[in-house]
Amino acid sequence: MAIGVVPRVARTLALVLAGLFVAVLAGAAFAPLAQASGSTESIRGTLEERTADDERIPVPGVRIAIEGEGFEGEGVTDENGDWLVELPGPGSYTAALDESTLPDEVVLRDAEDNPWSGEVRTGRSQVVRFNLGEGVARSASTLDRILERGSVGLRFGLLLALAAVGLSLIFGTTGLTNFAHAEQVTLGGLLGYTFAAGMGVPLVLAAVMVLIAGALFGWTQDAALWKPLRRRGTGIIPMMIVTIGLSLFARSVVQAFYGSSPRSFPHRSPVVDLGPTRLTVYDYVTMGVAAALLVAVAYVLLRTRWGKATRAVSDNPALAAASGINVDAVVRGVWTVGAALAALGGMFLGLSQQVSAQMGVNMLLLMFAAVVLGGLGTAFGAMAGALIVGVFIEVSTIVIPTEIKNVGALAILILILLVRPQGMLGRRERVG
Repeated sequence: MAIGVVPRVARTLALVLAGLFVAVLAGAAFAPLAQASGSTESIRGTLEERTADDERIPVPGVRIAIEGEGFEGEGVTDENGDWLVELPGPGSYTAALDESTLPDEVVLRDAEDNPWSGEVRTGRSQVVRFNLGEGVARSASTLDRILERGSVGLRFGLLLALAAVGLSLIFGTTGLTNFAHAEQVTLGGLLGYTFAAGMGVPLVLAAVMVLIAGALFGWTQDAALWKPLRRRGTGIIPMMIVTIGLSLFARSVVQAFYGSSPRSFPHRSPVVDLGPTRLTVYDYVTMGVAAALLVAVAYVLLRTRWGKATRAVSDNPALAAASGINVDAVVRGVWTVGAALAALGGMFLGLSQQVSAQMGVNMLLLMFAAVVLGGLGTAFGAMAGALIVGVFIEVSTIVIPTEIKNVGALAILILILLVRPQGMLGRRERVG
């Protein structure tokens, strides 16, 4: 017995030491970024002249003076009308537009908004808007507001689906509710920021690197932890508790080395107006990539041998194994693909929001809502549920405060489960 136990203990210790070594290397990579970045507080904006025909024209060369907390600074708009002033820390600040630097034909429409005064919170980049030009003398209709918020919700829903599909596949093939899946999202966001902002890697290449890193992390995680636990016959509840501990451990490591302050990608993207919708080029690109990847996942699950094997394992693992399917290989592939998609979704979210050690756990409730809404264990259900959750929570901000918009996801989840307890695409199971 001792002869058989010693090699297993040695392998386990080697894997633990390797994991700690990787964590130290990651910390060493993140620490210089946190130190070099210093304070992350700033005030920024974009100056555009809005004509009566709703045309937006950037206004370069305009001076904006910033004062507050013993600090004085200024920014000048570039050729795209963008300006940015970094601050020494959080606090109360004022931003005053120097009207003497405006072109002769450009006027400040709302003079009472100049100067702007407000609070800048820790780790935040405050956006300040000054309205220039004649503007359009009309207010947005309810339909326009629905379309505008719906487009934002569709973008968020697609990125949420990238993260949630792996969570659903893991549950379907193993029965495990993986609370540590949130850290896959965090990993993608932080690695994407490190590659793009810290190392200067182009965004496209950074996204590919994040996808590969996420896949390697998922593969290693299953090989080092979950497969040994499955072979030892560990129950689902103890394994779920392990995922909670792993999530807390990973978050603590990231916070220790990287810090808890949010970070913003330095890359700017022009805004594209399509009717009432107003999204950036990055938004449209990430939406297209996310949709293409989700279609690819659907094709693989429906048309390939591995996909059919995955669905067979999800239906009945014992019968799939008896039929000659390598269940361990299928589960390993699910962990790999799920982690890769979640990491990429984290980077894409970071491009439109901010990256931080908390970004994954902040999305975890919405991921679970999407998976349960669509039907536990079904990848297609997770996709549909994520789109519904994303669109609903954004459109709901028309009538409810933005701060409580995530409550809408839980409300629609409860309503649908009252009508269909197994979820939209889940199968009804007999109890007893």
